[in-house]
Amino acid sequence: MLLTITTKRYPATDLGYLLHKHPAKVQTVELTAGSAHIFYPEATDHSCTAALLLDIDPVRLVRGNGNGHDFALEQYVNDRPYVASSFMSAAISQAYATAMNGRCKDKPHLVDEAIPFEIGLSVLPVKGGEPLLRQFFEPLGYEVNVQSHLLDEQYPAWGQSRYFNVTLRHTLPLKTILKQLYILVPVCDNDKHYFVGGHEIEKLMEKGEGWLDAHPAKELITRRYLRNIAPLAKQALELIMKDEVLPVEEKPAKDKVKLHDLRLLTVRDILQELNVSTVADMGCGEGKLLRLLMEKSQFKRILGMDVSYRALEIAQDKVKLDRLPEMQRNRIQLIQGSLTYRDKRLEGFDAGVLVEVIEHLDESRLQALEKVVFEYARPAHVIITTVNAEYNVMYEKLTAGAFRHGDHRFEWTRAQFETWANRVAAQFGYIVSFRPLGEIDETLGGPSQLALFKRSL
Repeated sequence: MLLTITTKRYPATDLGYLLHKHPAKVQTVELTAGSAHIFYPEATDHSCTAALLLDIDPVRLVRGNGNGHDFALEQYVNDRPYVASSFMSAAISQAYATAMNGRCKDKPHLVDEAIPFEIGLSVLPVKGGEPLLRQFFEPLGYEVNVQSHLLDEQYPAWGQSRYFNVTLRHTLPLKTILKQLYILVPVCDNDKHYFVGGHEIEKLMEKGEGWLDAHPAKELITRRYLRNIAPLAKQALELIMKDEVLPVEEKPAKDKVKLHDLRLLTVRDILQELNVSTVADMGCGEGKLLRLLMEKSQFKRILGMDVSYRALEIAQDKVKLDRLPEMQRNRIQLIQGSLTYRDKRLEGFDAGVLVEVIEHLDESRLQALEKVVFEYARPAHVIITTVNAEYNVMYEKLTAGAFRHGDHRFEWTRAQFETWANRVAAQFGYIVSFRPLGEIDETLGGPSQLALFKRSL
């Protein structure tokens, strides 16, 4: 099993500082069932590659096994010595522990720098095939190239195997890439070579911090990482998808109505003024806006979409979907989906709504969202709200430079939001207007901001 990490960022040999592994030396790390060798096939200022080669001893694999098997011969007849599996994750955590933990003594500024990397994984088993592989990595922004292998070259009619050579490209801090590989390599394989207990939840939360909670496949990733052990998966998902309380924004000292409730009421009122009858809430969360819309008979068809299956379960409970009369139940539909992929279920609505959604995506993913909402779904009206970063200085408990929510990937000023919205409107044939939300400061504006798009073409 071979993992290669390549960069061409000048000077490329900075990779050696990040990994704490000298390019001129070959180093070996002992594992429970073999060894991991670290070496550099290439190390110049213009291109540098670090290789992690696993040498698994089948005898030690059997002697050290404590994971149990489905049948007696599996411990002797298996693919573990030849594929990138949970052994690769163990090797990453031991060989590159310092880099994964974000420490670099000689060049500490490199730790948080987004660097262009190319990752090579040889013989990665994926239970679910290429579509599942892409489902895991592409939402994180990776460019994924896949080479599949025949099940048996002597019998091509048997078709393709579940083994792939994978090349991933992305520009990220190295510590982030290592953490994502640590989680996703065994998730692709859907197996572990060691006992899985409660301690694995801690590893998942630690390595998944900052990216797993926003991943559209986080529930599947969590279940597979924990080997589909239902109690562990349930506990982990509750931690990942817990509703964070905003101590400042959601509990204002002066406003009688919470800011989030004010946003929802304002959006509902605008929709009523627009006299629309069908609405798609694109990022409905736990369904608070859906409840407000269901109270008004004007809205004949209401769609709630979210990436989180757990949030949709809560929304279903809050709108009392299973207790509604049939006529009322037919007005509303809840679906799971991501706004970075085209979804025909979003098409044909009078209005689309994104309340505090865009700031939860990496800015690099916004272009995909724009096409999904404004080009493919293309409702007559689109309402988007987002926080106003200028207003953050009004919150005493918010430290300078911090975001209002742990999952925010950016927070825009009014000028930044208007620049983005005006470009989107011009590109896709809409006109757009803006208004502040919440208690307004003469200099800073409101704590939130709203853009109303109207289709002109």
